Amino acid sequence: MSAAADPDDSSNGSSGLRDRLRQLYHGRTPMALRFRFATLIVDILIIGFFVATPMLRDRPEFLWLDYAVAIIVAAEIAARFLASSNMLRLLRQPTMLLDLFILATLLAPQWLENFGFLRILRLWSLSQRGLIWAQLRETRYRDWEDVARALINLATFLFVVSGFVYTFFFMSRPGLEGYVEALYFTVTTVTTTGFGDITLPGIAGKLTSIVVMITGISLFVRLAQAVFRPHKVTFPCPQCALQRHEPDAVHCKACGHLLKIPDGDE
Repeated sequence: MSAAADPDDSSNGSSGLRDRLRQLYHGRTPMALRFRFATLIVDILIIGFFVATPMLRDRPEFLWLDYAVAIIVAAEIAARFLASSNMLRLLRQPTMLLDLFILATLLAPQWLENFGFLRILRLWSLSQRGLIWAQLRETRYRDWEDVARALINLATFLFVVSGFVYTFFFMSRPGLEGYVEALYFTVTTVTTTGFGDITLPGIAGKLTSIVVMITGISLFVRLAQAVFRPHKVTFPCPQCALQRHEPDAVHCKACGHLLKIPDGDE
């Protein structure tokens, strides 16, 4: 007779998988860094697919691509859950809730078609992870972190609004033409140049234009501040955990604790 399977084998295997994933997602080994860099490249390709979705949705192979991306996103979400030490806390995070919603739009594109433009918010979700900024801080371009964050927020806003405008105002114009007109309207409205050759009809269109202009101005101001104001360094204060300080700060401006900020040039 064959020996009965040990019930601890499956639990040990599951524990081993979780430990492995934790090392890959949170470790500092070269393999972990390569893994996270590879996932970053895949995420960028997925975001590119989301941007191109309005131009691809009429093609016969679109659903296959959509479901393939859904499998990749589902696998990535499952891996993040397994790598987490507190799944419930991870589930409550806005970025995870957003990723779950994006997965729903991928699994049910016919029913959630009008919300497909929100998929591009994955770009913002990606920017909230620490990998990009941790790697940037180790390079000579670390002073540009605030500028990069502001650019990502602005790009996310432009593509989300373009998708919204295309979905609700230019859907009747298929393919590239409709999306380019939606993007053109968004850029001219956000920059308040407003050439006026493309406008949105009705009260809903005017309200949309107002919201886009107000939000766009604030994002441009934020970008200008990041470009022209003196840069700050990221160094958690041991006393109050304030993250951002002047490069030559000796004391924390929040609590007065003595800081020992390392010289980035050494």
